[in-house]
Amino acid sequence: MSGDGKVAMVTGAGSGVGRGTAVALLAEGYSVALAGRREDALQETIAEAGADGARALAVPTDVSNPASVAELFAATVRAFGRLDLLFNNAGAGAPAVNIEELLFEQWQTVVNVNLTGVFLCTQEAFKVMKDQDPMGGRIINNGSISAHTPRPNSAPYTSTKHAVTGLTKSTSLDGRKYNIACGQLDIGNALTPMAARMKDGVLQADGSVKPEPLMDVDNVSRAVVYMASLPPDANVQFLTVMATKMPFVGRG
Repeated sequence: MSGDGKVAMVTGAGSGVGRGTAVALLAEGYSVALAGRREDALQETIAEAGADGARALAVPTDVSNPASVAELFAATVRAFGRLDLLFNNAGAGAPAVNIEELLFEQWQTVVNVNLTGVFLCTQEAFKVMKDQDPMGGRIINNGSISAHTPRPNSAPYTSTKHAVTGLTKSTSLDGRKYNIACGQLDIGNALTPMAARMKDGVLQADGSVKPEPLMDVDNVSRAVVYMASLPPDANVQFLTVMATKMPFVGRG
């Protein structure tokens, strides 16, 4: 298995894409640190994977809090000795309301999780990866197709995902001297609890409400496993995986 002996960290590992990816990485032989807000949800992910306690570590974490993130990485190194892969997956959204009706607190929550959280985890990953032997590792950021094209009434989420693209590029550049590769996975309409509503109808750019196709979330976890399996001298800089018939490419 490609992950035998390697150590991965997945944020937002208690549900959806994070849960599926953590399960897939454990199946590939990785030891995995699972980060998320709720301990019980993280333990459910570990149980779903059928993983033993020696290879799976649940660490309740607030990725928007520097002290909490620092403890997450310290706990991971204490348990596994190093870190080879970070999947920055934790994310949050705001109510789909007109931009003039959005509360500042709603905006700030999304920025804190989707952008500041990715930065804080990346910063701690650099500290670990540049000092370990062998030096280096890989960081994969969950970008979303909103990093390219917005949905109506999605200013906080879309803004942060555009910013994640900039952070991915900066991380990829700044990581070269430490043998740290960084790529971004942009996901469109994976069937998770967050996206399930799309099959019942979602607001379109023309003001209509239409159901949208969804794909199995396993397609996402397989993409992460592929990106992670590359040798240190190769990197997927950007990869989009999406439901084939979703209204993204073209005019609907």
